[in-house]
This record gives sequence, C-alpha cells and structure tokens, in this order.
Amino acid sequence: MSVSKFRPLQLAASAAIALCMVGMSPAGAWECDALPSHAQLKAALIAARDESNGGFNLDMWGTIVDRDGQVCAVAFTGSDRGSQWPGSRVISAQKAYTANAFSLPALALSTANLYTAVQPGGSLYGLATSNPIDPALAYLGPATSFGQSFDPLVGYRIGGINVFGGGLALYAKGGVLIGAVGVSGDSSCADHNIAWRTRNNLHLDYVPGGVSGDATRPDNIVYDITPQTGQMPGDSAKGWGHPVCSAEATTIAGTLPTIPK
Repeated sequence: MSVSKFRPLQLAASAAIALCMVGMSPAGAWECDALPSHAQLKAALIAARDESNGGFNLDMWGTIVDRDGQVCAVAFTGSDRGSQWPGSRVISAQKAYTANAFSLPALALSTANLYTAVQPGGSLYGLATSNPIDPALAYLGPATSFGQSFDPLVGYRIGGINVFGGGLALYAKGGVLIGAVGVSGDSSCADHNIAWRTRNNLHLDYVPGGVSGDATRPDNIVYDITPQTGQMPGDSAKGWGHPVCSAEATTIAGTLPTIPK
C-alpha cells in the first residue's frame, strides 16, 4: 500500500482513538482544583531548576497529579519542548504517579526511597512492574501541545512506576495528602533536589512522616548505598537507599528546605 493510500486510513484511526479517549476521560477532573495550576507549576519548577542542584544544569519537565493519579498539569523550563529530554515528559508523569500511589496521609515515600526496596531480593521487588504505563494515553496528541496548559496528558491517569529520584507527594497545611509532583530531565539525584525545591516553592511540603530517618525532611533521598558493592552500612534508614550521583548533589540534599512546622 502506498503512503498516499495509507494516510487516510491513518487519519481515520487517529480520529477514532481520539473519540474513544474523550469517552474515557475520568469524571473526577474537579480534584485538580485543589492543586497548583500549569502557570504555578511552571514558575515553581523554573525557580527550582535555576538553583544549584548538583547535576548537569539541564532543563526539566514537571507533572502534577491529584490523589487519584490523574494528571493535572505538565510544564517544562526551557524555551521550547525540545530544550529538555523529550523522554523525560512521560517520566515526570510516572514519578508523580508513583509518589502519589505509594504515599499515605501519615507516611510519604519519595520515588528516591524506592530504589533499594525494588531491587532483586528487596522488600518491594516486583513493584516496578505492578502498575504499567498506558501507552495509548502517554503518547496521545500532538507534540505541539506538550507542556502547555492543554497538554494531552491532562485529565488522564497514565500510570507507570518509577524508582529513582524526582517524585514527591504533595501535602497541604495540616498534612493533608492531595497528590504528587514529578520532575525529570537531569541526573536522578538532581531531579530529587529540583522536585524538593519545586514542592517547597508551591508550599505543599507539610509532610507528616517518612522513612529517611530525618524528621525535618521525612521523605528525603537517602544516600546509604556503598557504590562499589551495593551494600548498605546499616543506618536507621536501611532498605530505602539511593545511589550517589555526585558529591555536590549529596551535599545539597542535606541542605534542602526542612518541612514547615
């Protein structure tokens, strides 16, 4: 079949898929009203990215989901959608979905906290494949809409599990869990630092508890893995460790803003 003959069929199929997706749109869109807007996410993400984060100083993607895992906003920091890794758009959404899916009103788990537990022999081995991403939703729509207020991901739960730094649950004042933010585009350790600062900029970091061993930063990244062997020295957060990316990123993680009282 020639390209010219195939093109009408392709367009018809795309239109049919789009119509189906409209029918699939989740009913609870109003949940996004309690979360930052696209403009607020973008401003907070840019401010966080512009600080020193211990990575490669790259531009970023950021996604916010509500408590049901529905995408509410997607933004980027660069001059256009090609200024940051294209693959990081969906990764940022995965991180947000993961941090929301595995955090509770009294216990926050960042995506960085999950790295060790999902390795072979770990207490959460298999978790990384438990909620597969929906590719029909993840790659829906024209690329010209990516990162805009009308990004095609908005309004859908795309799923996906990500187990390295960059995803954090969002807690409003009083420790109320309302969703999560995910960022991607740099080293995983820099991603965590940028996500942390983004959440702090949005004033949604009233985290009630976590596994980091630091009550002032309950869901912070934990650097307790020996790089050469993968073994941990056995501190209070054993089992929730993340690999070191750079000495600078590690130092910065220990100076990130503490949770508000």
